[in-house]
Amino acid sequence: MEYCKRCCYPANSRPTIIFDDQGVCSGCRLHESRPLIDWDERKKRFEDILKEYSQKSRANGNHYDLIIPVSGGKDSHFQVYTIKQMGYNPLLVTYNHGFNTKRGIRNLTNMLHQFGFDMLRFTSSPEAAKTISKFMLQTVGDITWHYHAGIMTFPIKAAVMNKIPLILWGEHGFSELLGMYNQDDMMEFSKKDRQEHSMRGFEPDDILNHPNNTEVLQEHLAPFYYPSDEEIEDIGVRGIYLANYVEWDARAHTRLMIEKYNFETALKRERTHHLYEKLDDIHADGAHDYLKYLKFGYGRATDDASNDIRHGRMTREEGIKIVSQYDHVRPSDLDIWLKFVGMTEEEFLGEIEHLRDPKIWEKDDSGEWQVKDSIANHVGDEDVDAVRLPLVDDREMLRSHNQPSYSRDDHIVEDSEYIWF
Repeated sequence: MEYCKRCCYPANSRPTIIFDDQGVCSGCRLHESRPLIDWDERKKRFEDILKEYSQKSRANGNHYDLIIPVSGGKDSHFQVYTIKQMGYNPLLVTYNHGFNTKRGIRNLTNMLHQFGFDMLRFTSSPEAAKTISKFMLQTVGDITWHYHAGIMTFPIKAAVMNKIPLILWGEHGFSELLGMYNQDDMMEFSKKDRQEHSMRGFEPDDILNHPNNTEVLQEHLAPFYYPSDEEIEDIGVRGIYLANYVEWDARAHTRLMIEKYNFETALKRERTHHLYEKLDDIHADGAHDYLKYLKFGYGRATDDASNDIRHGRMTREEGIKIVSQYDHVRPSDLDIWLKFVGMTEEEFLGEIEHLRDPKIWEKDDSGEWQVKDSIANHVGDEDVDAVRLPLVDDREMLRSHNQPSYSRDDHIVEDSEYIWF
C-alpha cells in the first residue's frame, strides 16, 4: 500500500484521494494552499452573501436571516459564534440521531444558552434508526446512514418549510481531510454530493425498493426524502461552507470556544488522541469509525494525526505512533449498538466480510483476518524529508501534561450510557 509521504493517509482512503509525483496526498496539498488565499477578500464575499440572503429571508416575512445546521460540537459553536459576531439572527437546526452522550446534550444546551438563538430539532424513532442501521450495515457496511441522511436532509426541509433560503454549513469534511475539491472550487452543498457520499448513493426509495429489504418501511424513511426541485427553486435554497470564507483551524476554534464559551471536551477517547471532536454521539465515534478500519485499514486516529501533521503540530513519525496505538482498537460502544439492534459481534463481522479491501486485508492459515500493510511499515519511506513541514511553536500543547483539554496520551474507558431524546 502506498502512503502519503507527508501525513498518514493510505492510497485506498475513501471516498477519494490523489497522490502527486512527490508522493504527497491531495489533502495535504489542499491545506498547503490555504495560506495563499486572500481571506480578507473571501470575508467580503461572505458578508455580501449574508446581506443578500438575509434580505431575501426577511422579505418572506422571517425574523431569521439564515439556517445553521448544528450538533452542539466545536464546529457548531464556532459557526454560531461567527454569525453572532456579525449581527445576524439564525435559526439553528439539528437532526437528533438518538445515541446522545451526556456531554453532547450538555454542549448543545450550552450553545443555546451562550448565544441565545432559537433551535428546531427533529428526532427519528428508535425503531426507524434500528431497522435502517441493520439494513445499511448489511448492504454497504454503514450503521449511521440514518444519521448522515438526517443531517443532510432535515436542514434543507427546514429551509423550505420556513422559507429561509441560506444554509451555512461548517466545512466540507472530505475536502478538508482528503482534498476532494480544490480551494478555488468554492464547493457548495448539493443534493448530488449529499447522495453520493453522505448517503452512500442511496435515496430512501432505493432502500424501500431494494431486493434484500424486508424490514425497512416507508414510514421509517419519511424524514429522509429531499424536497423537490420545484420547492428548492421556489425558495432559492443555497448551502455554503464557512470554511471557504474564513481560515479554518478546528483546534484554534476549540480553544476559543473553551476559553470564552464554556465548550466541554472529552476526558478520554478510545480510538484517537483528540478530545474535542465527535463528542455528541456514541456509536458514530466508535463503532462507525471502527467499520472504516475493518474495511480499509485506517480510522479516526489517521484523520486526526494527519490534520496535526499538516498544521505543523506533529511530525510524521509521531503521527505514525499515534495511528499504530489507536486505529486498530475495538471500541466499547460497539456493544451498545449490538445490544440496540439485537446482533452478535460475530454476525456484525460477518456482514462486512465482503467489504474488506483485499489490498490491505488477507486471511491467515487459521482463517483470521490480518492486515497486510500499515503506515507503521512506512516510517523510513524515501523522500519523506523532502516534503516535511516545519513545526509550529505551540506543538507541545498536544501533550496531556500541558493542555489536557485538546489532547492527551492516556486512555480511560468512557461511561457507555446514552440518552435517546
